[in-house]
Amino acid sequence: MVKKTLNYTVKIILPLFLGGAILYWMYREFDFKSIRHVLLHEMNWTWMLLSFPFGILAQTFRAWRWKQTLEPLGEHPRTSTCIHSIFISYASSLVVPRIGEFARCGVLKRYDGVSFPKALGTVVTERAIDSLLVMIITGLTILLEMSTFGTFFEKTGTSLDTIFKQFSPAGYFVTAVCGIAVLLLVHLLLKRLSIYNKVKTTLTGIWQGVLSMKNVKNVPLFIFYTLAIWGSYFLHYYLTFFCFDFTEDLGLGCALVTFIVGTIAVIVPTPNGAGPWHFAVKTMLILYGVADVKALYFVLIVHTVQTMLVIALGIYSAIALSFKERRGVALRPEI
Repeated sequence: MVKKTLNYTVKIILPLFLGGAILYWMYREFDFKSIRHVLLHEMNWTWMLLSFPFGILAQTFRAWRWKQTLEPLGEHPRTSTCIHSIFISYASSLVVPRIGEFARCGVLKRYDGVSFPKALGTVVTERAIDSLLVMIITGLTILLEMSTFGTFFEKTGTSLDTIFKQFSPAGYFVTAVCGIAVLLLVHLLLKRLSIYNKVKTTLTGIWQGVLSMKNVKNVPLFIFYTLAIWGSYFLHYYLTFFCFDFTEDLGLGCALVTFIVGTIAVIVPTPNGAGPWHFAVKTMLILYGVADVKALYFVLIVHTVQTMLVIALGIYSAIALSFKERRGVALRPEI
């Protein structure tokens, strides 16, 4: 009982507490009443609505790529099931961070009879490929925006030494807590691998999923899907810059930098990156000259609206799956 309670606390309560603590620290003196005025009178909702299709496309491209990686393993889930599983995975991760990786594999197993270990293996490999791409984009972005950072340090007389000296004890504490949270996440992910069948069978299936990448039939298509996923993610974020007069002229470079730091920040296991994402993006916007309060407006509104889209897609897929016929292990590829 104690062990079960501890696991529940670590998986649900701790991420919520961590995200909530960071958000409270950021918005402890914020006037939330002013948000209404910004939403109704200062925000261009047309650009926000135009960003929605790219948020949906990012998840859809991920589903199409996943279906492609499963085919060399002899698994042929329906395309619609793959898409619904992705939508549900993002929504479920709002409740328990990172649980979506397992949820989407579970959906394919339940509705299309896909081997859970094999599906999980392809997910692990997909994440490795995505991480590599993010690292490459990060390196290129740093090179392209080096002059901006240099100008900032020169004008302010700031150096890395002074930054670390000005880092408050609270800042060090938050950083340490985030690091511990990431380690706990890794521990939980490894532990959950043994839940389905025997450990040996699970690891074998995962390894087969990893090796499936070398047998992908259409490599150019796989590369296209990968680039399309991240291109769609970026456009889903970048178009929101045009919703506000204080970000619309910041340019592509600023959008890339804030997008990358936000992507890295969501590694910290909080619901949809709430807290770490707000802090990271807000900090970089200030670096580009956005006032502190306006940066808070941006991260709060953009993150909230995009999270609501994730919830809506998850609810839609949950309803759609309730009417979907379950199929056995032997499936024909859907055209």
